[in-house]
Amino acid sequence: MALLEIRNLHVALEDGTQIVKGVDLSIDGGEVHAVMGPNGSGKSTLAYALMGHPAYEVTEGEILFDGENLVELEADERAQRGLFLAFQYPHAVPGVTVTNFLRSAINSIRKAKAGQDDPIPIPELRKELLARMEDLKVSRELAQRYINDGFSGGERKKMEMLQLAMLKPRLAVLDETDTGLDIVALKVVGEGVEKLIGPEMGALVITHYPRILGFVKPDFVHVFADGRIVHEGGPELAQELEREGYDKYVPAGAAA
Repeated sequence: MALLEIRNLHVALEDGTQIVKGVDLSIDGGEVHAVMGPNGSGKSTLAYALMGHPAYEVTEGEILFDGENLVELEADERAQRGLFLAFQYPHAVPGVTVTNFLRSAINSIRKAKAGQDDPIPIPELRKELLARMEDLKVSRELAQRYINDGFSGGERKKMEMLQLAMLKPRLAVLDETDTGLDIVALKVVGEGVEKLIGPEMGALVITHYPRILGFVKPDFVHVFADGRIVHEGGPELAQELEREGYDKYVPAGAAA
């Protein structure tokens, strides 16, 4: 069985509107899958549903992670099992510093794995945090600031990647991480993700444009339209979509 198995997944909004309409997808450790589609096709809804966002209801299907169905688990429980979501528009969290947030998140994951409190030693946290910040070209002073409070768009995205690097999930879901990034920031973020992916970490990269895929190389590309995967292929499919767009894959009358 693959690390992540999505089986016949249907997802609705709180008002009952069906957005995801039967998705099947398998991702193994170390694999990179790109989900590409037009705006309004349901890509972000899929990402939020995977992570357990309470505004999205799974009405049918399964989300199996290492064989365990995650559908009834809360978001923090999914994170403890090794699932991570990088947001398209990361929110500010006034009053919580980057360092304190990361320490709490890491300790929560360590406790879940050990079955008891197993806090990360402060010197170890500091050493790794500074090294990861240097890799991502994040200013050291940001570590003592409140999460994303007053950060630029590029700084917010780098902060998401810093969390990814520190938390070391087994599967990273990147929801349009390239949104709002200039080419310099995109290169830093993309290369940072590419370095992290390996036998211990797979990735689901959700995007509208293929530019981030120049840095995060996909093994498989899935075209998403009207709440479904409507076509699949290898890395070359991303280039086809860049040249020709989504028109031939979008059902008549579907949101674009």
